[in-house]
Amino acid sequence: MLTLCGFAASNYYNKVKFALLEKGVPFQEELAWVGQTDAECSPLGKVPYLKTAQGPLCESAVIMEYIEQAYPQNPLLPADPFAAAKVRELVTFLELHLELVARNLYPEAFFGSKVSDSAKEKTGAQLEKNIAALAKLARFSPFMAGDTLSLADCAAVVHLPLISGATKIIYGRDFLADLPVRDYLKRMGERATLQQINADRKANTELMLSRIKPKACAASHAPPRQRRRFFDVHQAWQRLWCAERAPLMHINVFKRLKPRMSP
Repeated sequence: MLTLCGFAASNYYNKVKFALLEKGVPFQEELAWVGQTDAECSPLGKVPYLKTAQGPLCESAVIMEYIEQAYPQNPLLPADPFAAAKVRELVTFLELHLELVARNLYPEAFFGSKVSDSAKEKTGAQLEKNIAALAKLARFSPFMAGDTLSLADCAAVVHLPLISGATKIIYGRDFLADLPVRDYLKRMGERATLQQINADRKANTELMLSRIKPKACAASHAPPRQRRRFFDVHQAWQRLWCAERAPLMHINVFKRLKPRMSP
C-alpha cells in the first residue's frame, strides 16, 4: 500500500491526498513534520513524499504523475494527448506562475515577518499579469479544464485559497475576485473528498498548535520583545490556516492557546 508522508496543513500534501481520494487509491498516511522527514525519502526535507513498493518518491508533481500512471482508474488526465497537455498547462500556471509568485508575500501575510514595499509592488504586478493569463486558460465549467475533474483541480483547490488570502491581507483586495473562483471553490467544497481534507487539515492544525503550546507558555515569561515576536507568529499561523480553508473565513483558533500575559 502507498504511504503518503507529510502533514495535512500543507497545500502540496493535500494536492496529492485529494488525487488519491478522488481516484480511489488505497493509501495510508504517515505524519512527518518539517525537520522530521526521512532524508532517504526526501533529500531536501520537503513534504510531501510517497513511499511505494518500489521505493520512495518526492516532489508533488512527480508523485501526481506516478499515481496517474500506476493507478489508471478514475483518470485525472484526459486520454487525448492535447487535452492532457492543456491540463498540465493549467497546473504549471497555478503552481509556477501564481502560487510560487504569491509565496513572496507569505512571510508577511502568514508568518509575522515583513516584505519590502518594492517586493510587494513587483509581486503584485507579476500576479496581476499572471492571473490575467490564467483567466484565458481556466474554464471553471464546472472544473478548471472543463467538464471533467483533473489534476488541475487538485492544484487549484489547495492553491487558490492561499493566493486569495495573501493578496487580500497584503493589498487589501483579492486579486482573484474577477474570476469565478469563489463559486468554483464552493462547488468543489461540496465534494466529500475535499470535506475530508478540510476536516483533516483542521485536526492537523490543532495538533500543530498543541505542539507549540509549551513554547507559548515559555514565551509568556520571556522579555516583551520576544513575546511579541512569538505571538506575531501565532497570529500568522491563524491567518494561514484560515486562508487555506477559505479566503474570507475568520476562525480564531489561537485565543484559547495564548497564555495570559502581563502587559
